Amino acid sequence: MSGRVVHFELPYVDGERARSFYAEAFGWEVTEAGRGYMHAVTGPSEDFEPTGPGYVNGGLLRSEGPGQGPIIVIEVDDLEASLAKVVDLGATVILPATKAGDSGSAAYIKDVEGNIVSLWQRP
Repeated sequence: MSGRVVHFELPYVDGERARSFYAEAFGWEVTEAGRGYMHAVTGPSEDFEPTGPGYVNGGLLRSEGPGQGPIIVIEVDDLEASLAKVVDLGATVILPATKAGDSGSAAYIKDVEGNIVSLWQRP
């Protein structure tokens, strides 16, 4: 389904501190995924896909610098078409479509308000 929020990313400066905080505060399972990225499972899941209503899994990523905020990931049916549309509407592409292993492809944009948002297309 296109347009739904399917993932989130929270930046961190101290990975162990962030992992511990979210695990203890909310009961999330936070595990290393490599290259400064950690998976955050927020509720019942199978193969990282939430199985309970209302749950969205995400990740914690190393901060790129001051002012970096949380990023929501929005699923789209056609990544290239969606990128063209958001650019026509005034967004700027920060990272063009990039394959994420066998999971799908992602791109990052800055929306018209300056927020960073990721677009995600499943294979």
